Amino acid sequence: MPNSIESQKQITIIGGGLAGCEAAWQAAQRGVSVVIHEMKPQRFSPAHHLPGLAELVCSNSLRGISLDNAVGLLKEELRRCGSLAMEAAEATSVPAGGALAVDRQLFSDYVTGKIESHPLIRVERAESTAIPAEGTVVIASGPLTSDALALSLADLTGDRLYFYDAIAPIVAADSLDMTKVFAASRYGKGDGDDYLNCPLNEDEYLRFVDELLRGEKVPARDFEKVVHFEGCMPVEELAARGVETLRFGPMKPVGLIDPNTGYEAHAVIQLRAENREKTMYNLVGFQTKLTWPEQRRIFRMIPGLENVEFVRLGSMHRNTFINSPALLEDTQQLKSQPRIFFAGQITGVEGYVESVASGFLAGIAAVCFVQGEPIPVPPPETALGALMHHITNADVKHFQPMNVNYGLFPELAGKIKKKERRQKLAERALVALDDWKLQFKTQSNRATEKI
Repeated sequence: MPNSIESQKQITIIGGGLAGCEAAWQAAQRGVSVVIHEMKPQRFSPAHHLPGLAELVCSNSLRGISLDNAVGLLKEELRRCGSLAMEAAEATSVPAGGALAVDRQLFSDYVTGKIESHPLIRVERAESTAIPAEGTVVIASGPLTSDALALSLADLTGDRLYFYDAIAPIVAADSLDMTKVFAASRYGKGDGDDYLNCPLNEDEYLRFVDELLRGEKVPARDFEKVVHFEGCMPVEELAARGVETLRFGPMKPVGLIDPNTGYEAHAVIQLRAENREKTMYNLVGFQTKLTWPEQRRIFRMIPGLENVEFVRLGSMHRNTFINSPALLEDTQQLKSQPRIFFAGQITGVEGYVESVASGFLAGIAAVCFVQGEPIPVPPPETALGALMHHITNADVKHFQPMNVNYGLFPELAGKIKKKERRQKLAERALVALDDWKLQFKTQSNRATEKI
């Protein structure tokens, strides 16, 4: 019965991917029973092929392992916290230099075996077409959520559900050449440093447009074919409409005076701050289908971006996700219905490890909610906390999926040499993680005692 004591203590998880399995494992390990609803093998999304849980679709790489990279730090935090996915990755790893890569079949088999053999986890192989009306629910249906469930989610989120990414590249602020880039808002509106501007003369502009047209593009898969809205048109498709099109669109120079010359440039690429700390900037209007190597090559032709570090590269693809800053608390609970949690790529985290992290936190949070305990939120100094803080506090109007990166972290106190910054951020994060672990372990123990 839905209102029984046992049912009230049970957590329902929709989706048996990385986030759903990690959430289930964390909840079950803390003594709470879990039901995972997974539609495979009865039904497969267009991108899935393996019948098992936790299938890695796009690649077998979980990216870098060094703490110089924020995803390496995130993996280390998860490993120290007892992540099932990190355990599986270590058990099924294959040689990949400085990255952590796995045998996809063995990885899925490992996670599936652990999940299906856990006495507190039950897996129901059937498609979920609606959100349960009662009980604690974790929605981890992933970027290719089925159409029927997507309709239910659209009702739940009030049309704050998106089906296609139109992502422009994001660059690290400290990698810009500020001798060429200038801060100014169009016609002096707003604060003077709302935007950074990269000016191009006519020759630079013509070469840039030519490379956009010649650059290699990522072909859309059949299930990703879509008619683009004018507001999210790929920049290379705009360029194909005519050589002057970009100068009257996202590269319009009007109202921007270059202080180095005293005049308007022939064309301007604007960079908009991606976070309050202004450690990252978005290339305004530059959503693109260029391949990642081509993005690095062509966008580094832009004056001021010759040696730029890309925090995130652009893309346009099918990706179901919600506007998390508008909808979710920092615990990943739905503001309008706290019994419902979201986890994984549907929240706007991008990447395998980030999905695991989101599921890890959702599983712990759901246990605390079921047992009436406060939910311990990881501090923003950690990779876990920095990622969740961004997902739930980013600009609602411009929210887009994001990988973990050091631009999301609070700045260090005092002057730190650039080459030492990441090491210091990682050291600070792991100290903060140890303090947080003591907090959530204490609460988890109290919650378990109530079962």
